[in-house]
Amino acid sequence: MKKIFQLQHEKHHPDRVIDSIKNELRKYLKRERKKKLPNSKTMYWDFDCRFGVNQEDAKAMSFDDALKALDKASADKLESCYIEVMAKAVNKPIKEEEEAE
Repeated sequence: MKKIFQLQHEKHHPDRVIDSIKNELRKYLKRERKKKLPNSKTMYWDFDCRFGVNQEDAKAMSFDDALKALDKASADKLESCYIEVMAKAVNKPIKEEEEAE
């Protein structure tokens, strides 16, 4: 998902706008996690997130940090922000017990 979100709306309270954006992002994560993995025993879904005022200035961060940055952008009264969340299948780390065998 690559999207520019409008943080200010003339008919809605800014807090409700931020809540709806967060809800949309969480729904996207939930939808992506339901997709079939290439190998479900050794893989899991991971998400690369970027946040910024626009696409060129977006910086990589974790999903939780992106939500905090969204709150900060709202507090700074920004008109819009760019959020990118890309799903990727990642191999699970090997447990130490399995390495010893």
